[in-house]
Amino acid sequence: MGTIHTENLVKTFGRGQNEIRAIDGISLDINRGFHAIVGPSGSGKSTFLQLIGGLRTPDKGKVQINGTDLSIFDDESLSIFRRRNVGLIFRQYNLIPVLNVYENIILPLELDGRVADREYIKQITRLLGIEDKLTMFPKDLSSGERQKVSIGRSLSTKPMVILADEPTGNLDTRAGLEVAGLLKMTCKEFNQTVIMVTHDRELAEAADRVIYLRDGKLEKIN
Repeated sequence: MGTIHTENLVKTFGRGQNEIRAIDGISLDINRGFHAIVGPSGSGKSTFLQLIGGLRTPDKGKVQINGTDLSIFDDESLSIFRRRNVGLIFRQYNLIPVLNVYENIILPLELDGRVADREYIKQITRLLGIEDKLTMFPKDLSSGERQKVSIGRSLSTKPMVILADEPTGNLDTRAGLEVAGLLKMTCKEFNQTVIMVTHDRELAEAADRVIYLRDGKLEKIN
């Protein structure tokens, strides 16, 4: 069993003739390393990522993270588990405008009542190349720099799993490749499981393993 284990995972939207099976019976083990999920539009990539991260509840099947079945949690307990074990990176960055870079990065720790490990935060910001941006605010950063802050925030809690949903969607090709490279680097540096949803095959080639979805089903793994 991998760090992430899914078993006969099913998620549908709508009812009757309008029912869409977004995820259709996916069973998969994902171990540590850098993984990309690819597939055509509507293949279920983002829904699958949301199910893995506990952001959506499956209609059938189960998701386990490091042996813990997410179905045992109520909403509040799941939120706490996710905050402590899963780092989330989104296309829209989701930074807080009134907080500076450092404050945005340590926000998940503060929400959990934990004290930031300053040496660790210094380490990850140095890896990401934003150690000189800590007192700046999101509005003063480039798109690529904002995404780096988002990555730093996801790493701040030392999670075992990082889930990135189209993290390069708002970036140009050069910045996108840099972000993908940083995710791969931090994955190895901190011995994590990183899963990135992307429509860009060039970015997917940076991954250790590529998972192909089509019509909500697992098509193949390279």
